[in-house]
Amino acid sequence: MTARTPTLGQAIVAARKAKGISQKDLAAAVQKDDGTGPISPQYLNDIEHDRRSPTSDQLIREFAKALDADEDYLFVLAGKIPDEVRREAKDPATVAQAFRAFRRNLSQ
Repeated sequence: MTARTPTLGQAIVAARKAKGISQKDLAAAVQKDDGTGPISPQYLNDIEHDRRSPTSDQLIREFAKALDADEDYLFVLAGKIPDEVRREAKDPATVAQAFRAFRRNLSQ
């Protein structure tokens, strides 16, 4: 039997619990996009229960930093391609080739 890939929320919960921190403490460590302060514990709870997804690359990076997690892995779980990568994706053939290589590596 193969292991299932966790959702972004499940991965955040697992990393948070592995670090031994509460939702309230993690929420306080993740800053909003607009710089007005931390996210709310309710917003974090919604993310952890897959009711909401982080709205920006910056939030995914904040989670990765706060949890000592690999941000690239969190981007994949969030179903996002970072903006700076997307901006570099100018040649369709190169993008398709890179994506095929990515998929091939995951299935090995």
